[in-house]
Amino acid sequence: MSSIRARVRGGRLVVDAPTDLPEGLEVTLAIVDDDLDEESRTALESSLEESHAELERGELLDAADVLSGLRSLRSVGR
Repeated sequence: MSSIRARVRGGRLVVDAPTDLPEGLEVTLAIVDDDLDEESRTALESSLEESHAELERGELLDAADVLSGLRSLRSVGR
């Protein structure tokens, strides 16, 4: 999924950076309304990018496998 940052200026959405999206492509915008300051948002985006890189490298564990392993440990302790 791609994201594009824009700001409202004079009642219009202004994209902050050039994009390589095809000419005429229709995009849907979602309003981000949270309490993150710029530093927190930057940290979050950095963390998400690193997580995506880990996924691409095959370094993440499947949540279902982790939960299954935890359930097995719990049932052994009974």
